[in-house]
Amino acid sequence: MGFSKDGHWVWDFWVADDGELFHLYYLHAPASLGDPDLRHRNARIGHATSRDLTEWEDHGVVLRPGGPADLDASATWTGSVVRGDDGVWRMFYTGSAFLSPAEITNIETIGVARSEDLFAWTKDAALRLQADPRWYEVLPDRTWHEEAWRDPWVFPDPEGDGWHMLITARSRDGRSRRDRGVVGHATSADLEQWTVQPPLTAPGTGFAHLEVPQTVTLGGRAWLLFSCDAAHLAGDREGGTGGVWIAPAASTTGGYDLEAAELLVDERFYAGRVVHGRDGLPRLLAFENTGDGTGFGGRLGDPIDLDVGGERPRLADAELQKENS
Repeated sequence: MGFSKDGHWVWDFWVADDGELFHLYYLHAPASLGDPDLRHRNARIGHATSRDLTEWEDHGVVLRPGGPADLDASATWTGSVVRGDDGVWRMFYTGSAFLSPAEITNIETIGVARSEDLFAWTKDAALRLQADPRWYEVLPDRTWHEEAWRDPWVFPDPEGDGWHMLITARSRDGRSRRDRGVVGHATSADLEQWTVQPPLTAPGTGFAHLEVPQTVTLGGRAWLLFSCDAAHLAGDREGGTGGVWIAPAASTTGGYDLEAAELLVDERFYAGRVVHGRDGLPRLLAFENTGDGTGFGGRLGDPIDLDVGGERPRLADAELQKENS
């Protein structure tokens, strides 16, 4: 059945699993805005729960934009949820501040909210993580229309050495202004204090941005999952088909081979996340983007089974895979 919200567009999302319920956190905005592009200026974070990734119960809004001086002055964007060693759940999310009602120029900053139960969330103003201009493009560079620093994906180091954060970012260097999308990186020992690190990938791999990154182990191997639409493909990839991409990795913490990135599913779907069901099997969740081709879909699709037995993960649905190719 997927997940939809009456009178609203639903798009980027992330999932937390407490062992009993899957908690879906999703961006949404009223369809009464008319133009789907306006949803980005009006995004709120909602919450729904499910036992099977198919039937969802909606619980409404959990995070809204802040005041004019806050990092999320305009909108609350994509993030991820983890539970620390102290038992507290933390939602790392993107705050967006648009500089003008008439322009798409905005500054993106990563913030955090806390929860004891995954239902009630309180923002913590102590974290205001921004792009470091030593390595990352920032708005004063005047090379891009936004200061890209969003979609934090936080996960524990597999060796137990603290935490990693992957970030949608752009390199300050690169021969092509367009082809500067990179996977940004920050680290923390305790989820409290974060240090921005150099990017984990180099520019020039054909992506103006790598959105909603996620590291996942499938078929006994590490992979990087991310999304890039056709409008933001660059270099040799420009003019091709966008969607949800997957790239082999040396480990979950790095060695992402973007040159070998391939589409997992095309632009009918976007912001894909791999979630393991109660049976332990991996499934792809993604929002319906272009849908049937008549306009913006704006809803979460049904889980898609993955075949991880081959050389690289594929959609298990033969018909969907055929359409994808």
